[in-house]
Amino acid sequence: MKTLTIGKLAKSCKVKIDTVRYYEKVGLLIPVDRSESGYRVYDQSSVKQLRFIRKAQSLGFKLQETKDLLELSRDSEADCGDIRDTAKLKIKEIELKVQDLLRMKNGLAELAEYCPGKGKPLEDCGILAHFYQEEKELANE
Repeated sequence: MKTLTIGKLAKSCKVKIDTVRYYEKVGLLIPVDRSESGYRVYDQSSVKQLRFIRKAQSLGFKLQETKDLLELSRDSEADCGDIRDTAKLKIKEIELKVQDLLRMKNGLAELAEYCPGKGKPLEDCGILAHFYQEEKELANE
């Protein structure tokens, strides 16, 4: 079995050593062993697991969700449908975030239209006026 140090593991997956340590701390990644001098030791399964974690994160999975996916991938009772269901739940969550982002974008675009622009004093800025507006005034709009 070919073993890797934490530095070699991090380099092979293009992450920082601190990232590997953090994943260990939160229970996502566990060293396969310790050397006689106490250094963490990893193997190719650690590389696969670290890549899994990074890819899941790149698709928006939070650390706990990634941990759940890892556990599901090792569950002999699970099947592809379980993974697909998890993915579909994440898609719904992302769709809600996209709707929120569009709402924010549209609100800011509307505010930007009311700002007179360069050369005008800050007192005339519609964006700042909106930010300083009291909540009860906003409710009446």
